[in-house]
Amino acid sequence: LQTKVVAVPSWMVTGITLWGTFPDNFYTYSLWPLLLVTALLAWLARPVASEAIPPGFRTFKYRFLVCWCICVSADWLQGPYVRALYNEYSTLGGCTPEQVPVLFVAGFGASGVAGCFVGSLADRFGRKRSALAYCFFYILACVTKHFNDFWILMIGRIAGGVATSLLFSCFECWMVSEHVQRYGFSGGLLSYMFGVMYMLYYWCAIAMGVLSQYAAEGWKFGPVAGSDLFFVGGSIVPFDLSAVFLVVGAICICVFWDENYGSDDSDQEGGTVALLRGALDLMRRDYRVWLLGLVVSCFEAAMFTFVFDWWGTLNGKEVELPAGLVFSLFMMACTCGSSAATICASMPRLGRLVFLFALGGAGFVAAALAEARAMIRTLFALYLAFEFLVGLYFPTMGDLKSSMVEERVRSTVYNFYRVPLNAMVVGILLFTRLEQVQERYFICAVFLAVGFVCLGVIGLAGPPQAACSMRSSTSTL
Repeated sequence: LQTKVVAVPSWMVTGITLWGTFPDNFYTYSLWPLLLVTALLAWLARPVASEAIPPGFRTFKYRFLVCWCICVSADWLQGPYVRALYNEYSTLGGCTPEQVPVLFVAGFGASGVAGCFVGSLADRFGRKRSALAYCFFYILACVTKHFNDFWILMIGRIAGGVATSLLFSCFECWMVSEHVQRYGFSGGLLSYMFGVMYMLYYWCAIAMGVLSQYAAEGWKFGPVAGSDLFFVGGSIVPFDLSAVFLVVGAICICVFWDENYGSDDSDQEGGTVALLRGALDLMRRDYRVWLLGLVVSCFEAAMFTFVFDWWGTLNGKEVELPAGLVFSLFMMACTCGSSAATICASMPRLGRLVFLFALGGAGFVAAALAEARAMIRTLFALYLAFEFLVGLYFPTMGDLKSSMVEERVRSTVYNFYRVPLNAMVVGILLFTRLEQVQERYFICAVFLAVGFVCLGVIGLAGPPQAACSMRSSTSTL
Protein backbone atom coordinates (compact mmCIF):
# COMPACT_ATOMS: atom_id res chain seq x y z
CA LEU A 1 0.00 0.00 0.00
CA GLN A 2 1.50 3.31 -1.11
CA THR A 3 0.63 6.69 0.30
CA LYS A 4 0.73 9.68 -1.96
CA VAL A 5 2.64 12.60 -0.40
CA VAL A 6 1.01 15.98 -0.99
CA ALA A 7 3.29 18.99 -1.32
CA VAL A 8 2.28 21.32 1.51
CA PRO A 9 4.20 23.61 3.88
CA SER A 10 6.18 21.55 6.37
CA TRP A 11 4.28 22.90 9.36
CA MET A 12 0.82 22.21 8.00
CA VAL A 13 -1.33 19.27 9.02
CA THR A 14 -3.30 18.12 6.00
CA GLY A 15 -6.09 16.22 7.74
CA ILE A 16 -7.81 15.45 11.00
CA THR A 17 -7.80 11.69 10.65
CA LEU A 18 -6.15 9.95 13.56
CA TRP A 19 -4.22 7.53 11.38
CA GLY A 20 -3.42 9.86 8.48
CA THR A 21 0.02 10.57 7.12
CA PHE A 22 1.53 13.65 8.74
CA PRO A 23 4.77 15.45 7.94
CA ASP A 24 7.63 14.35 10.16
CA ASN A 25 7.44 17.36 12.44
CA PHE A 26 6.97 17.08 16.18
CA TYR A 27 5.21 20.46 16.29
CA THR A 28 2.40 19.19 14.09
CA TYR A 29 2.08 16.04 16.18
CA SER A 30 1.12 18.27 19.09
CA LEU A 31 -1.56 20.21 17.22
CA TRP A 32 -4.68 18.04 17.19
CA PRO A 33 -4.30 16.38 20.62
CA LEU A 34 -3.67 19.73 22.24
CA LEU A 35 -6.52 21.37 20.33
CA LEU A 36 -8.94 18.65 21.46
CA VAL A 37 -7.84 18.98 25.10
CA THR A 38 -8.13 22.76 24.87
CA ALA A 39 -11.64 22.57 23.41
CA LEU A 40 -12.75 20.06 26.06
CA LEU A 41 -11.43 22.10 28.99
CA ALA A 42 -12.81 25.33 27.51
CA TRP A 43 -16.23 23.69 27.20
CA LEU A 44 -16.13 22.51 30.81
CA ALA A 45 -15.08 25.99 31.98
CA ARG A 46 -17.30 27.98 29.60
CA PRO A 47 -18.99 31.07 31.07
CA VAL A 48 -22.73 30.65 31.58
CA ALA A 49 -25.18 33.42 32.47
CA SER A 50 -26.82 32.52 35.79
CA GLU A 51 -29.90 34.69 35.28
CA ALA A 52 -32.44 35.72 32.68
CA ILE A 53 -31.05 37.87 29.86
CA PRO A 54 -32.67 41.34 29.95
CA PRO A 55 -33.68 43.25 26.81
CA GLY A 56 -30.79 44.96 25.09
CA PHE A 57 -28.07 42.83 26.66
CA ARG A 58 -27.32 40.70 23.61
CA THR A 59 -27.04 43.78 21.38
CA PHE A 60 -24.67 45.40 23.87
CA LYS A 61 -22.64 42.18 24.16
CA TYR A 62 -22.11 41.84 20.41
CA ARG A 63 -21.35 45.56 19.95
CA PHE A 64 -18.50 45.22 22.40
CA LEU A 65 -17.22 41.75 21.54
CA VAL A 66 -16.95 42.38 17.79
CA CYS A 67 -14.65 45.36 18.39
CA TRP A 68 -12.76 43.55 21.15
CA CYS A 69 -12.07 40.45 19.04
CA ILE A 70 -10.88 42.44 16.02
CA CYS A 71 -8.57 44.63 18.11
CA VAL A 72 -7.03 41.85 20.21
CA SER A 73 -6.58 39.78 17.04
CA ALA A 74 -4.47 42.64 15.66
CA ASP A 75 -2.33 42.42 18.81
CA TRP A 76 -1.95 38.64 18.65
CA LEU A 77 -1.01 38.66 14.96
CA GLN A 78 2.23 40.43 15.83
CA GLY A 79 3.34 38.18 18.67
CA PRO A 80 4.94 35.26 16.79
CA TYR A 81 7.19 37.34 14.52
CA VAL A 82 8.55 40.27 16.54
CA ARG A 83 11.76 38.51 17.52
CA ALA A 84 12.03 36.86 14.09
CA LEU A 85 11.86 40.21 12.30
CA TYR A 86 14.39 41.88 14.59
CA ASN A 87 16.72 38.94 14.05
CA GLU A 88 16.47 39.36 10.27
CA TYR A 89 17.22 43.07 10.51
CA SER A 90 20.18 42.37 12.79
CA THR A 91 21.69 40.21 10.04
CA LEU A 92 21.12 43.04 7.52
CA GLY A 93 22.80 45.74 9.59
CA GLY A 94 19.69 47.65 10.63
CA CYS A 95 20.51 46.88 14.25
CA THR A 96 23.07 44.82 16.09
CA PRO A 97 22.25 41.61 17.98
CA GLU A 98 23.00 43.50 21.19
CA GLN A 99 20.30 46.06 20.33
CA VAL A 100 17.52 43.46 20.02
CA PRO A 101 17.04 43.20 23.83
CA VAL A 102 17.07 47.01 23.99
CA LEU A 103 14.08 47.10 21.63
CA PHE A 104 12.22 44.63 23.82
CA VAL A 105 13.02 46.59 26.97
CA ALA A 106 11.86 49.83 25.29
CA GLY A 107 8.50 48.33 24.44
CA PHE A 108 8.06 46.89 27.89
CA GLY A 109 9.15 50.12 29.57
CA ALA A 110 6.84 52.24 27.41
CA SER A 111 3.93 50.00 28.33
CA GLY A 112 4.80 50.23 32.03
CA VAL A 113 5.16 54.01 32.02
CA ALA A 114 2.03 54.54 29.93
CA GLY A 115 0.11 52.23 32.24
CA CYS A 116 0.53 54.77 35.04
CA PHE A 117 -1.54 57.45 33.31
CA VAL A 118 -3.51 56.06 30.33
CA GLY A 119 -6.35 55.01 32.62
CA SER A 120 -6.87 58.52 33.98
CA LEU A 121 -6.51 60.01 30.49
CA ALA A 122 -9.12 57.61 29.16
CA ASP A 123 -11.44 58.58 32.01
CA ARG A 124 -11.02 62.27 31.20
CA PHE A 125 -10.97 62.30 27.39
CA GLY A 126 -13.22 59.31 26.73
CA ARG A 127 -12.82 55.54 26.46
CA LYS A 128 -13.99 55.43 22.83
CA ARG A 129 -11.38 58.01 21.82
CA SER A 130 -8.77 56.03 23.75
CA ALA A 131 -9.71 52.84 21.89
CA LEU A 132 -9.25 54.72 18.61
CA ALA A 133 -5.89 55.95 19.92
CA TYR A 134 -4.95 52.30 20.48
CA CYS A 135 -5.64 51.60 16.81
CA PHE A 136 -3.62 54.65 15.73
CA PHE A 137 -0.55 53.86 17.85
CA TYR A 138 -0.52 50.21 16.81
CA ILE A 139 -0.87 51.06 13.12
CA LEU A 140 2.13 53.36 13.56
CA ALA A 141 4.03 50.50 15.19
CA CYS A 142 3.16 48.19 12.28
CA VAL A 143 4.31 50.69 9.66
CA THR A 144 7.74 51.06 11.31
CA LYS A 145 8.35 47.31 10.94
CA HIS A 146 9.09 47.90 7.24
CA PHE A 147 12.23 49.89 8.05
CA ASN A 148 15.66 48.37 8.53
CA ASP A 149 16.73 51.06 10.98
CA PHE A 150 17.17 50.77 14.73
CA TRP A 151 15.76 54.18 15.65
CA ILE A 152 12.67 53.79 13.47
CA LEU A 153 12.13 50.36 15.01
CA MET A 154 12.56 51.97 18.43
CA ILE A 155 9.79 54.49 17.67
CA GLY A 156 7.54 51.62 16.63
CA ARG A 157 8.39 49.63 19.73
CA ILE A 158 7.50 52.56 22.00
CA ALA A 159 4.26 53.17 20.08
CA GLY A 160 3.41 49.49 20.46
CA GLY A 161 4.04 49.67 24.21
CA VAL A 162 1.65 52.61 24.56
CA ALA A 163 -0.93 50.77 22.45
CA THR A 164 -0.71 47.70 24.68
CA SER A 165 -1.46 49.79 27.76
CA LEU A 166 -4.47 51.31 26.02
CA LEU A 167 -5.75 47.89 24.98
CA PHE A 168 -5.80 46.58 28.54
CA SER A 169 -7.37 49.66 30.10
CA CYS A 170 -9.82 51.55 27.89
CA PHE A 171 -11.64 48.56 26.35
CA GLU A 172 -12.47 46.99 29.70
CA CYS A 173 -13.37 50.37 31.21
CA TRP A 174 -15.72 51.17 28.31
CA MET A 175 -17.48 47.83 28.69
CA VAL A 176 -17.90 48.12 32.48
CA SER A 177 -19.18 51.69 32.25
CA GLU A 178 -21.74 50.84 29.58
CA HIS A 179 -22.81 47.71 31.42
CA VAL A 180 -23.26 49.33 34.83
CA GLN A 181 -24.00 53.00 34.23
CA ARG A 182 -25.73 53.26 30.86
CA TYR A 183 -27.71 50.00 30.90
CA GLY A 184 -27.79 49.06 34.58
CA PHE A 185 -27.20 45.35 33.99
CA SER A 186 -26.46 43.14 37.00
CA GLY A 187 -23.12 42.19 38.55
CA GLY A 188 -23.74 38.56 37.64
CA LEU A 189 -23.99 39.46 33.96
CA LEU A 190 -20.83 41.56 34.28
CA SER A 191 -18.96 38.48 35.52
CA TYR A 192 -20.42 36.56 32.57
CA MET A 193 -19.21 39.30 30.17
CA PHE A 194 -15.68 39.09 31.56
CA GLY A 195 -15.77 35.33 31.13
CA VAL A 196 -16.81 35.56 27.47
CA MET A 197 -14.35 38.41 26.86
CA TYR A 198 -11.29 36.48 28.01
CA MET A 199 -12.41 33.16 26.56
CA LEU A 200 -12.54 34.85 23.13
CA TYR A 201 -9.23 36.58 23.92
CA TYR A 202 -7.42 33.23 24.06
CA TRP A 203 -9.23 31.71 21.07
CA CYS A 204 -8.34 34.77 19.00
CA ALA A 205 -4.70 34.19 19.97
CA ILE A 206 -4.87 30.57 18.79
CA ALA A 207 -6.45 31.51 15.47
CA MET A 208 -4.12 34.46 14.83
CA GLY A 209 -1.03 32.35 15.40
CA VAL A 210 -2.05 30.06 12.53
CA LEU A 211 -3.09 33.02 10.35
CA SER A 212 0.25 34.75 10.93
CA GLN A 213 2.00 31.55 9.81
CA TYR A 214 0.08 31.55 6.51
CA ALA A 215 0.77 35.26 6.04
CA ALA A 216 4.52 35.01 6.69
CA GLU A 217 4.96 32.04 4.36
CA GLY A 218 2.92 33.59 1.57
CA TRP A 219 5.35 36.35 0.56
CA LYS A 220 9.12 36.37 0.32
CA PHE A 221 11.02 38.77 2.56
CA GLY A 222 13.13 41.33 0.72
CA PRO A 223 13.90 44.99 -0.02
CA VAL A 224 11.82 47.25 -2.27
CA ALA A 225 13.57 48.32 -5.49
CA GLY A 226 16.99 47.40 -4.15
CA SER A 227 16.63 49.64 -1.09
CA ASP A 228 18.51 48.64 2.03
CA LEU A 229 16.05 50.59 4.22
CA PHE A 230 12.50 49.57 3.27
CA PHE A 231 11.52 45.88 3.26
CA VAL A 232 8.34 43.92 2.59
CA GLY A 233 7.14 40.31 2.81
CA GLY A 234 8.06 37.44 5.11
CA SER A 235 7.92 38.27 8.79
CA ILE A 236 6.55 41.76 7.99
CA VAL A 237 3.29 40.46 6.46
CA PRO A 238 1.63 39.61 9.82
CA PHE A 239 2.20 43.24 10.87
CA ASP A 240 0.59 44.48 7.64
CA LEU A 241 -2.35 42.17 8.25
CA SER A 242 -2.54 43.49 11.82
CA ALA A 243 -2.78 47.04 10.47
CA VAL A 244 -5.73 45.96 8.31
CA PHE A 245 -7.44 44.51 11.39
CA LEU A 246 -6.81 47.77 13.24
CA VAL A 247 -8.39 49.86 10.49
CA VAL A 248 -11.46 47.59 10.52
CA GLY A 249 -11.53 47.70 14.32
CA ALA A 250 -11.41 51.52 14.32
CA ILE A 251 -14.33 51.64 11.89
CA CYS A 252 -16.35 49.24 14.05
CA ILE A 253 -15.61 51.30 17.18
CA CYS A 254 -16.79 54.46 15.41
CA VAL A 255 -20.00 52.74 14.29
CA PHE A 256 -20.94 50.59 17.30
CA TRP A 257 -19.69 52.48 20.37
CA ASP A 258 -20.96 55.55 22.18
CA GLU A 259 -18.54 57.68 24.17
CA ASN A 260 -18.33 57.32 27.94
CA TYR A 261 -16.16 58.88 30.62
CA GLY A 262 -14.92 58.03 34.08
CA SER A 263 -15.25 59.97 37.28
CA ASP A 264 -12.30 62.35 37.37
CA ASP A 265 -10.96 62.87 40.87
CA SER A 266 -7.84 64.66 39.70
CA ASP A 267 -9.35 68.07 40.36
CA GLN A 268 -10.06 67.27 43.98
CA GLU A 269 -7.45 68.81 46.26
CA GLY A 270 -4.90 66.25 47.27
CA GLY A 271 -6.76 63.41 45.50
CA THR A 272 -3.73 61.85 43.83
CA VAL A 273 -1.49 62.43 46.84
CA ALA A 274 -4.13 60.88 49.10
CA LEU A 275 -4.22 57.75 46.94
CA LEU A 276 -0.43 57.44 47.04
CA ARG A 277 -0.41 57.88 50.80
CA GLY A 278 -3.23 55.37 51.17
CA ALA A 279 -1.39 52.78 49.08
CA LEU A 280 1.86 53.26 51.00
CA ASP A 281 0.01 53.12 54.31
CA LEU A 282 -1.66 49.85 53.31
CA MET A 283 1.69 48.29 52.45
CA ARG A 284 3.12 49.56 55.74
CA ARG A 285 0.24 48.15 57.78
CA ASP A 286 0.05 44.80 56.00
CA TYR A 287 3.41 43.41 54.89
CA ARG A 288 1.60 40.72 52.91
CA VAL A 289 0.56 43.37 50.37
CA TRP A 290 4.13 44.27 49.38
CA LEU A 291 5.17 40.61 49.59
CA LEU A 292 2.40 39.87 47.12
CA GLY A 293 3.86 42.54 44.84
CA LEU A 294 7.20 40.74 44.96
CA VAL A 295 5.45 37.47 44.08
CA VAL A 296 3.78 39.15 41.08
CA SER A 297 7.08 40.66 39.94
CA CYS A 298 8.97 37.37 40.23
CA PHE A 299 6.53 35.37 38.12
CA GLU A 300 5.85 38.00 35.48
CA ALA A 301 9.53 38.86 35.07
CA ALA A 302 10.18 35.17 34.35
CA MET A 303 7.24 35.16 31.92
CA PHE A 304 8.57 38.18 29.98
CA THR A 305 12.01 36.57 29.83
CA PHE A 306 10.42 33.47 28.31
CA VAL A 307 8.55 35.66 25.78
CA PHE A 308 11.91 37.10 24.72
CA ASP A 309 13.78 33.79 24.49
CA TRP A 310 11.43 31.14 23.11
CA TRP A 311 11.92 32.00 19.44
CA GLY A 312 15.70 32.08 19.64
CA THR A 313 15.96 28.76 21.47
CA LEU A 314 13.70 26.87 19.07
CA ASN A 315 14.55 28.51 15.75
CA GLY A 316 16.65 26.48 13.33
CA LYS A 317 16.95 23.47 15.65
CA GLU A 318 16.10 20.02 14.16
CA VAL A 319 13.33 21.44 11.94
CA GLU A 320 12.47 24.88 10.61
CA LEU A 321 10.50 26.73 13.27
CA PRO A 322 6.85 27.38 12.29
CA ALA A 323 6.62 30.40 14.60
CA GLY A 324 2.92 31.06 14.07
CA LEU A 325 1.91 27.47 14.69
CA VAL A 326 4.12 27.18 17.77
CA PHE A 327 2.63 30.42 19.09
CA SER A 328 -0.85 28.92 18.65
CA LEU A 329 0.24 25.80 20.53
CA PHE A 330 1.50 27.98 23.37
CA MET A 331 -1.84 29.78 23.47
CA MET A 332 -3.68 26.46 23.57
CA ALA A 333 -1.64 25.44 26.60
CA CYS A 334 -2.35 28.83 28.19
CA THR A 335 -6.08 28.39 27.53
CA CYS A 336 -5.93 24.98 29.19
CA GLY A 337 -4.38 26.57 32.27
CA SER A 338 -7.02 29.30 32.41
CA SER A 339 -9.78 26.70 32.08
CA ALA A 340 -8.16 24.58 34.79
CA ALA A 341 -8.18 27.62 37.10
CA THR A 342 -11.94 27.92 36.64
CA ILE A 343 -12.56 24.20 37.07
CA CYS A 344 -10.41 24.11 40.22
CA ALA A 345 -11.76 27.38 41.63
CA SER A 346 -12.80 25.67 44.88
CA MET A 347 -9.17 24.76 45.69
CA PRO A 348 -7.24 27.19 47.97
CA ARG A 349 -5.65 30.00 45.96
CA LEU A 350 -2.37 30.01 47.89
CA GLY A 351 -2.05 26.27 47.47
CA ARG A 352 -2.48 26.59 43.72
CA LEU A 353 0.11 29.34 43.52
CA VAL A 354 2.66 27.48 45.68
CA PHE A 355 2.25 24.44 43.42
CA LEU A 356 2.57 26.67 40.35
CA PHE A 357 5.76 28.41 41.54
CA ALA A 358 7.40 25.13 42.54
CA LEU A 359 6.71 23.59 39.12
CA GLY A 360 7.73 26.77 37.31
CA GLY A 361 11.08 27.01 39.12
CA ALA A 362 11.86 23.36 38.43
CA GLY A 363 10.77 23.86 34.83
CA PHE A 364 13.22 26.72 34.25
CA VAL A 365 16.09 24.67 35.63
CA ALA A 366 15.10 21.80 33.34
CA ALA A 367 14.78 24.22 30.41
CA ALA A 368 18.28 25.58 31.03
CA LEU A 369 19.71 22.05 31.01
CA ALA A 370 17.69 21.06 27.92
CA GLU A 371 18.85 24.18 26.07
CA ALA A 372 22.47 23.44 26.98
CA ARG A 373 22.15 19.93 25.51
CA ALA A 374 20.09 21.06 22.47
CA MET A 375 17.19 18.82 23.55
CA ILE A 376 14.67 20.77 21.48
CA ARG A 377 11.68 18.44 21.89
CA THR A 378 12.13 18.44 25.65
CA LEU A 379 12.50 22.21 25.60
CA PHE A 380 9.30 22.59 23.57
CA ALA A 381 7.39 20.35 25.99
CA LEU A 382 8.68 22.42 28.93
CA TYR A 383 7.54 25.60 27.17
CA LEU A 384 4.04 24.16 26.76
CA ALA A 385 4.01 23.29 30.47
CA PHE A 386 5.08 26.81 31.41
CA GLU A 387 2.35 28.33 29.23
CA PHE A 388 -0.15 26.13 31.07
CA LEU A 389 1.15 27.62 34.34
CA VAL A 390 0.80 31.13 32.89
CA GLY A 391 -2.86 30.43 32.10
CA LEU A 392 -3.37 29.10 35.63
CA TYR A 393 -1.51 32.02 37.24
CA PHE A 394 -3.45 35.06 36.03
CA PRO A 395 -6.98 34.22 37.23
CA THR A 396 -5.64 32.74 40.47
CA MET A 397 -3.44 35.74 41.22
CA GLY A 398 -6.21 38.14 40.20
CA ASP A 399 -8.49 36.51 42.75
CA LEU A 400 -5.84 36.68 45.49
CA LYS A 401 -4.98 40.33 44.79
CA SER A 402 -8.65 41.31 44.88
CA SER A 403 -8.93 39.84 48.39
CA MET A 404 -5.82 41.55 49.80
CA VAL A 405 -5.77 45.01 48.24
CA GLU A 406 -8.38 47.59 49.21
CA GLU A 407 -10.64 48.80 46.42
CA ARG A 408 -9.96 52.52 46.97
CA VAL A 409 -6.21 52.18 46.32
CA ARG A 410 -6.20 49.10 44.08
CA SER A 411 -5.04 50.77 40.86
CA THR A 412 -2.32 52.67 42.73
CA VAL A 413 -1.01 49.55 44.46
CA TYR A 414 -1.03 47.58 41.21
CA ASN A 415 1.03 50.34 39.60
CA PHE A 416 3.51 50.10 42.49
CA TYR A 417 3.82 46.40 41.72
CA ARG A 418 5.13 47.29 38.26
CA VAL A 419 8.19 49.07 39.68
CA PRO A 420 10.15 45.97 40.78
CA LEU A 421 8.77 44.08 37.76
CA ASN A 422 10.19 46.68 35.36
CA ALA A 423 13.53 46.69 37.19
CA MET A 424 13.81 42.89 37.06
CA VAL A 425 12.99 42.63 33.35
CA VAL A 426 15.32 45.48 32.39
CA GLY A 427 18.11 43.97 34.47
CA ILE A 428 17.81 40.44 33.12
CA LEU A 429 17.63 41.55 29.46
CA LEU A 430 20.21 44.31 29.48
CA PHE A 431 22.84 42.74 31.74
CA THR A 432 23.00 39.35 30.03
CA ARG A 433 24.24 38.74 26.52
CA LEU A 434 21.83 37.55 23.84
CA GLU A 435 23.29 34.04 23.79
CA GLN A 436 23.20 33.61 27.60
CA VAL A 437 19.86 31.82 27.63
CA GLN A 438 20.86 29.31 30.30
CA GLU A 439 21.94 32.09 32.67
CA ARG A 440 18.63 33.89 32.16
CA TYR A 441 16.67 30.70 32.84
CA PHE A 442 18.59 30.02 36.05
CA ILE A 443 17.86 33.60 37.14
CA CYS A 444 14.18 32.98 36.41
CA ALA A 445 14.32 29.86 38.57
CA VAL A 446 15.73 32.00 41.38
CA PHE A 447 12.92 34.53 40.87
CA LEU A 448 10.32 31.79 41.23
CA ALA A 449 12.08 30.38 44.30
CA VAL A 450 11.87 33.83 45.91
CA GLY A 451 8.19 34.02 44.99
CA PHE A 452 7.67 30.54 46.48
CA VAL A 453 9.17 31.68 49.79
CA CYS A 454 7.09 34.87 49.83
CA LEU A 455 3.92 32.84 49.27
CA GLY A 456 4.89 30.64 52.20
CA VAL A 457 5.28 33.70 54.43
CA ILE A 458 1.91 35.04 53.27
CA GLY A 459 0.33 31.69 54.01
CA LEU A 460 1.83 31.49 57.51
CA ALA A 461 0.38 34.93 58.29
CA GLY A 462 -3.12 33.51 57.98
CA PRO A 463 -5.97 34.10 55.53
CA PRO A 464 -6.22 37.64 54.12
CA GLN A 465 -8.96 39.90 55.33
CA ALA A 466 -11.60 40.90 52.82
CA ALA A 467 -10.37 43.93 50.97
CA CYS A 468 -13.77 45.00 49.83
CA SER A 469 -17.36 44.01 50.14
CA MET A 470 -17.58 42.72 46.62
CA ARG A 471 -14.90 40.58 45.02
CA SER A 472 -13.49 41.39 41.64
CA SER A 473 -15.76 40.32 38.84
CA THR A 474 -12.84 38.63 37.14
CA SER A 475 -11.93 36.43 40.07
CA THR A 476 -13.38 33.24 38.63
CA LEU A 477 -12.24 33.67 35.06
